[in-house]
Amino acid sequence: MIPTDPKATLRFYLQSARDALLWKLEGLSEYDIRRPATPTGTNLLGLVKHAATVELGYLGEVFGRPSGERLPWMEEGAEADADMWVTADESREYVVGVYRRAWAHADATIDALALDTVGKVPWWSAGKDEVTLHHAVIRVIADTQRHAGHADIVRELTDGAVGMREDNVGLPEGDAAWWAAYRDRIEHAAREAGRRGTSGQTR
Repeated sequence: MIPTDPKATLRFYLQSARDALLWKLEGLSEYDIRRPATPTGTNLLGLVKHAATVELGYLGEVFGRPSGERLPWMEEGAEADADMWVTADESREYVVGVYRRAWAHADATIDALALDTVGKVPWWSAGKDEVTLHHAVIRVIADTQRHAGHADIVRELTDGAVGMREDNVGLPEGDAAWWAAYRDRIEHAAREAGRRGTSGQTR
């Protein structure tokens, strides 16, 4: 049952995204959870590290509720995008632990404050830096879901594992041959459209 209380609904979708992101790490080696899968370096454990940072910021600091969690990658002098990848000295357990503590802190903020509570975002422009808790939670849900989608693709490219959730893959059943044929049909349609130059046309 999906909850009907506004806060419970927000928490449901936020937790679903969190769980999906962590699930994508399961069963992979230390290398595979860290390796850059795209030219811009997207990697699974880095996505978790980033998601933890976002929650501690938007659902903690913004509302005058700092967590006390030290984030070296956000300190003065840290390199750009240091929250998007994981050093060899930062263990899987450490990063996942920071994320779980970020959940707890964010959930406590949601429980403690009314959804119309206004916070200030220090990294936004002056005069445009106010945000309600409702807005902040939705922003975090959107960001986490976006990165869970990134994780879906990275995981599939890593070992072929797919699925929306552990208990709901969300894909049609098919063996390797079925999926190969399905992909070939898509490739054929793409090549045919390219040959015709019909990308701008509608039916």
